[in-house]
Amino acid sequence: MSAVWTENETVTPPQEVRIDAKIERETHKLEKRLCRQVGQAIIDYNMIEEGDRVMVCLSGGKDSYGLLDILLKLQARAPISFELIAVNLDQKQPGFPDHILPDYLKKLGVQFHIETQDTYSIVKKVVPEGKTMCSLCSRLRRGILYRVADELKITKIALGHHRDDMLQTFFLNMFFGGKLKGMPPKLVSDDGGHIVIRPLANVAEKDLIRWAEHRQFPIIPCNLCGSQEHLQRKQIGNMLRDWEKQYPGRTETMLTSLQNVVPSHLMDHKHYDFKNIKVTGVPDADGDKVFDEEEFPTTTLPGLQVLNFAA
Repeated sequence: MSAVWTENETVTPPQEVRIDAKIERETHKLEKRLCRQVGQAIIDYNMIEEGDRVMVCLSGGKDSYGLLDILLKLQARAPISFELIAVNLDQKQPGFPDHILPDYLKKLGVQFHIETQDTYSIVKKVVPEGKTMCSLCSRLRRGILYRVADELKITKIALGHHRDDMLQTFFLNMFFGGKLKGMPPKLVSDDGGHIVIRPLANVAEKDLIRWAEHRQFPIIPCNLCGSQEHLQRKQIGNMLRDWEKQYPGRTETMLTSLQNVVPSHLMDHKHYDFKNIKVTGVPDADGDKVFDEEEFPTTTLPGLQVLNFAA
């Protein structure tokens, strides 16, 4: 029997159905990967414990939106009970759409607090035109958020720094600060009164970009620090992205290296007692091999995933 169609009826071509199915599968895999990576970081560094009140610092950018989104998913299935309180600092930047975050958070049903402080005017007044504003802006923001954390009886402050941020910080310190120092996944704050955690420590920025597009977060652009295009951090970020394009997988290897430090093979006598080294007579795999070249795996590094929707 022949089918009867009305002018309003349409049919989706088979190729589009296959493409949609692939996108859905890849998005599901991305969500699982994000939850696994964040969950592993929380476990490895004991970031969140029973009864914690976690302040999720929400800026309106993709990273902090992604952090809150994934933490909410993990909270729903976690074996422990903890609270999430989203906190945004409205710095009174001209044109800042101050309704977007409250509307978004109300729709989610998330506890939140909006702190309004005109740090924008202070930074613009103190810092000469063309100079980097990040340092002063960061100090002002930090002090305000610490105070808010005390007022809200917060036990952990969660920031949205991801894997790429941590590697950029490492190379910034190496190239411009003369020290091997990175951005830790968990540390006591500089005022000694708070524990700061970075649950996105294992997460790649490219995955957060994809997740933000999928979730359609209402991104709010930054017209202060984010508008300065020639910062050293941006230069380091470009360098890392170029390396990743040339040698796919290198970024992941560099992150792994930050978790496998061998103090005896560096040069810091404050962290390794070079002066009192003595012969032990006991073989040590980490001992010096004198003239041997260091051997590295020759396996092919994992490449970037490419989806072929034409198949």
